[in-house]
Amino acid sequence: MVMDPMLICKKSRRLRGKLTHICNKEPALLKEITKGLQIGTRECQYQFRNRRWNCTTVRRSLKKILLRDTRETSFMNAIAAAGVTYAITRACTMGGLVQCSCEKMIANGNHIGKIAHRSGNRRTNIPTEGEWEWGGCGDNINYGFKKSREFMDAPYRKRSDIKTLVKLHNSDAGRLAVKNFMRTICKCHGLSGSCTVRTCWRKMPAFREVGNRLKESFDGAAKVIPGNDGHSYITEGLTIKPPERFDLIYSEDSPDFCKPNRKTGSLGTVGRQCNSTSPGVDGCEILCCGRGYDTRIVKEKINCQCRFKWCCEVSCNTCIVRKSVNSCR
Repeated sequence: MVMDPMLICKKSRRLRGKLTHICNKEPALLKEITKGLQIGTRECQYQFRNRRWNCTTVRRSLKKILLRDTRETSFMNAIAAAGVTYAITRACTMGGLVQCSCEKMIANGNHIGKIAHRSGNRRTNIPTEGEWEWGGCGDNINYGFKKSREFMDAPYRKRSDIKTLVKLHNSDAGRLAVKNFMRTICKCHGLSGSCTVRTCWRKMPAFREVGNRLKESFDGAAKVIPGNDGHSYITEGLTIKPPERFDLIYSEDSPDFCKPNRKTGSLGTVGRQCNSTSPGVDGCEILCCGRGYDTRIVKEKINCQCRFKWCCEVSCNTCIVRKSVNSCR
């Protein structure tokens, strides 16, 4: 599904319920789902751009990664679900879907705030002083969350093997990385710019924030094993805290991704650019797996000696700079 969301719909004859309805009756929603998966893929590539596994979209590699149940798979499933939730919610706000619209809240601010607190939703930065009311065009996160779950989780709901349980958990963690961190945005109203009354609405966080949060969860992901009942999982180590809903989990150890391996989907790191001065994961020692690296000098054209001309132009010369590029052996 992450590789090709339409593949599920091609098998819709064997599907039932809401998933079949989405495939056959909601083409605009399918378009947003595809956009969401693209958003998630781009964010995955940004977060892992300097690591041995760089979230490649090479099909033969991606397929093998998704068939396993490693940390990398957990992140991909989470960021994909988050991207779909984000895209659908944004489409509702922008009027791109006839099935939904902005989030509607008809009540005074204090009442809604109390409801949010009791229900456990994290509505941060809710005003506590002065008069204010819900209004504006809030992001309809509940609709995005619901549709993401209906489409992405439906094919797996009746299964209880460890891989399915882990997949469903991580997908929900991705959605919660969007939903649990909605921001409250307010606009002031009043004479002469005063703020006697404020109108407030909820807005999704920037998707980069979602990616950063899930990357932190990836770094602290917990390994799990099947429970004795065959329908649940437990952490592998007795001293490890049970994962919460927004934590990422996995059940298989990751390969080192140093060398090409068809079985695991690893493409290796030969030819990857590295930083010879960095001690981190993008450094040549770690990224090249101790094999060493080659350095070459490349020429690059840049704009230089720019001048402002009245009015209103900027003219620049073209300069050639030389820089060294390190590549893993």
